[in-house]
Amino acid sequence: MKIELILDDIQELVERAKTVPLSGKKVIESERLLELIDELRTNMPKEVQQAKNIAAESNNIIESAKQEAERIVQQAEERAKMMIEQNEITRQAQQRAGEIIGKANGEASKIRQAADNYIESIMKKADDQLSENLAELKKTRQQLKNYRKRSSGQSTADEDDNAEQIQE
Repeated sequence: MKIELILDDIQELVERAKTVPLSGKKVIESERLLELIDELRTNMPKEVQQAKNIAAESNNIIESAKQEAERIVQQAEERAKMMIEQNEITRQAQQRAGEIIGKANGEASKIRQAADNYIESIMKKADDQLSENLAELKKTRQQLKNYRKRSSGQSTADEDDNAEQIQE
């Protein structure tokens, strides 16, 4: 860095200067000191401007990083909120599905019970009807037997066998 060299030259100029006896003061070549100061002023703006640019750039980088961090935090909060909402929606949907399934199972059970009762009723009616028909059939057979006995006056062994087969 040129500024440091100029400052070193100024320091050397002061150190080499002759001391005034009994005062502790030094006599410095004013012309050379003024040249070094001018050179310092000429070179200082470049270095100072570079330092200002570096400081401004670091401030911009810091500000950009802060904005990026805020954006990331905001996105994370939004995503967390969305996930919570989705979780709540899923929980409610599962609860509702459970209620629907429970209700459907209850209705299916009622329908099965009603179908079983209906089938039992139909089978009982069929059984009762078949029992009535069988009783009627036996009665008719008995009447037929009685009629044959009266009309023939006797009962043959073959007719008895046939009547027994019909009963079986």
